[in-house]
Amino acid sequence: MALQALQSSGVALRRILSHFPEELSLAFAYGSGVYRQAGPNSDKLIKYGVISTSILIEDLLNWNNLYIAGRLQKPVKILAMDENVILRSALDKNLKSAVTTAFLMLPESFSEEDLFIEIAGLSYSGDFRMVVGEEKSKVLNIVKPNVAHFRELYGSILQENPQVVYKTQQGRLEIDKSPEGQFTQLMTLPKTLQQQINHIMDPPGKNRDVEETLFQLAHDPDCGDVVRLGLSAIVRTSSIRQSTKGIFTAGMKKSMIYSSLKLHKMWKGWLRKTS
Repeated sequence: MALQALQSSGVALRRILSHFPEELSLAFAYGSGVYRQAGPNSDKLIKYGVISTSILIEDLLNWNNLYIAGRLQKPVKILAMDENVILRSALDKNLKSAVTTAFLMLPESFSEEDLFIEIAGLSYSGDFRMVVGEEKSKVLNIVKPNVAHFRELYGSILQENPQVVYKTQQGRLEIDKSPEGQFTQLMTLPKTLQQQINHIMDPPGKNRDVEETLFQLAHDPDCGDVVRLGLSAIVRTSSIRQSTKGIFTAGMKKSMIYSSLKLHKMWKGWLRKTS
């Protein structure tokens, strides 16, 4: 279960959670009411979603649609979590996959903030709502006030990764951008992203296997761009599907109201930049 909370306290969130069945594998809250974001934070709307544990684990491991996995790549407030070892392992794998994917799209040397911006933007790649409706600086608004929370989420993963030199005092990182290093990273990407990359690079009639394609890509100077295209293919389909579901589950009227609020937020953000 995911709760998008805007300007809601932890006590209020847990009170809402008490109305749901007790047999929850995981419940978390996210949004500007949980972690402060740059820009206006005055909308009091709370949305919630419920999915099965098996679908959650599949998305965390394979990035089938990056919808819930993408939410959990950013700081969230865990409200309830059981002792499901498989789920906990999948949550950890999702974070490691986010780091690896970001590495492939970054230069050899970069800052912590660069990394966190790249990670926070993974689930927005190819999302049509980032063109129509969402404020263009959304990713920056998420990261800049919450660098400490991102560091808490990813610090141990970065320190334990043998492919990165993490200079914590300077807030800088250096990664292995050799073909061998990139091939190692590509081979650990989630299955759906690997398949999308293979689809992009495999010419008609060639029918290469995924490993062969990833080996070729590791030697390609445009490796990061291809990875980004693969992400976009996953997110684009997911964002269209989720928007369509929203109309049927929330109804046309509520969907129109929510969309108008998003457009208003984007417009206010644009006015701030031009004033």
